[in-house]
Amino acid sequence: MCVDDDSFPPIRPIAGGSAGARDLHLVSSDGTRFMAHAARATKPTGAGMVVIPDVRGLHPYYKELADRFAEIGVDAVAIDFFARTAPSEDRSEAFDFMAQVPLTKPETLQADIAAGAAYLRTADGGQVKSLYSVGFCFGGALSYLQAASGLGYAGVIGFYGWPSGLKRWPDRPKPIDAVPRYTCAVQSIFGGADEGIPQADVDAFDGACRKANVRHDLKVYPGAPHSFFDRKYTEFAEASADAWKRVQAFVNGKPGEAAR
Repeated sequence: MCVDDDSFPPIRPIAGGSAGARDLHLVSSDGTRFMAHAARATKPTGAGMVVIPDVRGLHPYYKELADRFAEIGVDAVAIDFFARTAPSEDRSEAFDFMAQVPLTKPETLQADIAAGAAYLRTADGGQVKSLYSVGFCFGGALSYLQAASGLGYAGVIGFYGWPSGLKRWPDRPKPIDAVPRYTCAVQSIFGGADEGIPQADVDAFDGACRKANVRHDLKVYPGAPHSFFDRKYTEFAEASADAWKRVQAFVNGKPGEAAR
C-alpha cells in the first residue's frame, strides 16, 4: 500500500492557481462508468496530467494531487479503476482494496486510463496539447506502460513504480519489457531504501531505456522509503520538494533541472 487515510501530497497549495475542481464520472470504452476528479488551471500551460493512483484507487491523496497540478498550470484528472467489481464508491480505510486489485485486468485498466486521457483533450478537460501521466506504485507501473500505449503522451512519470513488474501479480505486463516500444520521455522517482524495488531493477530499467534511446530522467533519493512523497513524512520533506521540482521541470520540457 502506498497511502494511508491521513496521507496527502507534500505540496503547498497556491491560492488562486486553480480554476476549480470537481468529482465526476467518466465512461470507459466498454461502457463502464467510473469515478474521477478533475481540476482546471487558471492559467493553463497546455499540458495535461492523468493521475493514476496506487492500489487504494481514487483516494483523497490523488484528488489533492490533481488540484496541485492545476495550480501550476497543468489541467489534471485523477481516475479510479475499481468500478467493475467494487461494491461501492467508498475508498476510505474500510475499502478492501487488496481484494479488488487482483480482479482488475490490464485491458480494462488501460481503457479507464484512456478515458481520462480523452477527457483532458475535450473542452471540459482543458483541450490539452501535451499529455502526461503520473502514477504511484501499482499506478507507477501503469504510468510507465503509457509510453507504449499509442495515446500520444509527451511524457510519463512513475513514483516508485515497479519497472520489472508487480511482485504480487507476476502475470501483469512488465514496464521494462515494453521499453523498446516507448514513444516518449520517461521520468522515474525512487526511494533508495525501498525494499520492494532493488537498485538492480532500477539499473536494469535505466539500461533498457538507454539501449532503446528513450530519454529517461531518473532520480533515486538515498534513505527514502517507498511512499516517501507524503506530507506526514517530514524527515523526507527535502526529497519530496526536490521530486516535485523535477516533475515540474519534466513537464516543462527541462528534465533534471529545478523548476523556476
